[in-house]
Amino acid sequence: MTKNRRAAFYTLGCKVNQHETEALSALFKERGYDIVDFAEAADVYVINTCTVTHLADRKSRQLIRRCLKTNPDASVVVTGCYAQIASAEVAKIPGVSLVTGTTEREHLVDWLEKMEKDEKPLTKIRDLKEVRAFEEIEAGRIIERARPYLKVQDGCEQYCTYCIIPFVRGPLRSRPLESAVREAQKLIEAGFKEIILTGIHLGAYGRDLGEGFGLERLIQELLELAGDVRWRLSSLEPVEVTPKLLGLMKKHGNFCPHLHLPLQSGHDEILRAMNRPYTTGDYREIAAMVREAVPDVCITTDIMVGFPGETDRHFESYLEFVDEIAFGDLHVFKFSPRQGTPAARFPGQVPPQVKEKRSRQLIRLGDRLAYRYASNYVGRRLEVLAETRIKEDLWEGHSSNYLVVRFESAEIRRGQIIPVEVTAVEGKVCYGKVIR
Repeated sequence: MTKNRRAAFYTLGCKVNQHETEALSALFKERGYDIVDFAEAADVYVINTCTVTHLADRKSRQLIRRCLKTNPDASVVVTGCYAQIASAEVAKIPGVSLVTGTTEREHLVDWLEKMEKDEKPLTKIRDLKEVRAFEEIEAGRIIERARPYLKVQDGCEQYCTYCIIPFVRGPLRSRPLESAVREAQKLIEAGFKEIILTGIHLGAYGRDLGEGFGLERLIQELLELAGDVRWRLSSLEPVEVTPKLLGLMKKHGNFCPHLHLPLQSGHDEILRAMNRPYTTGDYREIAAMVREAVPDVCITTDIMVGFPGETDRHFESYLEFVDEIAFGDLHVFKFSPRQGTPAARFPGQVPPQVKEKRSRQLIRLGDRLAYRYASNYVGRRLEVLAETRIKEDLWEGHSSNYLVVRFESAEIRRGQIIPVEVTAVEGKVCYGKVIR
């Protein structure tokens, strides 16, 4: 019996993980569990892990120990990417009840209850070479954020030399078009006003479904759904931005003018060493094409510092290139060698203190660029999704072009889209007044 039992969840890592945790929460709720905060005493703790860096691995282990301090008798489920690649290591941690990876988690509650009956810890890890089907678990209406994720794709076959993800997510798998549209309709009926399409390699959506089932077709189908909702893409490889995609963004006001296009490096020598499928010249042309088609678009990016072999000369070129492209915001991260990836064995590993210094320089540049982009909107109207009540009547949310906007209102509800005139910018944050 599961009546009145309590389950708590913790997510590490990316947007895909966040969506999957919501879907797992829905599975437990459907089986009669009460969902509680991770800091509370629970009968079951589910930790959805990340393994992009060694820091993520360490935090996963710390969380396992923390929840057992809260309730030593609890069942602890460890799932996700770290569990997939290091299941034996995770299973050895005292108190872990169930270890499962990145597939077939629709059976998770059954596995857990079987383990409890048999009083045996379970490890359920599927060989990813055998996996061909998309894991369809719907988050339903348990989502607590104002902007839900709609996961439509899993797996990656890019094999960037620094990245462990292809080894923990497996081959490309796309959600069937009808299934994606069906869940999107449920999210619209639940009242959400912005939905974010996400996947491990989102731009590869449809490659395994056959001719004519690419990302542009999925977006076209979603844009035609009834309902006052806007659509956002989580991340695309730069080379996967097409004129057709930009045409949809230009034509449809509810297709958010925001593209997150990972750059990773601002120098061609490092891009080649990373096995990235473009040059800085390609990226420059793509950014120009995007802005010509959609002038108000916000282009954001990821960039890595400290990749093996990266010199001061390389880094200076990063700064120049990032400034030239004039990104709306940067996500800067430091190279972390992952066992099993080629880059972990490359010569020329960069000292931690050099990585830290370069990271700070890029972050400062990113802050200046974000301020410059946001300042263009002073005096202009933005449509802002009310996401978080900061205090009293002060709200914060994102505009369609991904600016963070704060405004005062006593009359709105979370999840509404509010017209706001920007009056000032501080750092990366716009401040404005509601247009009546």
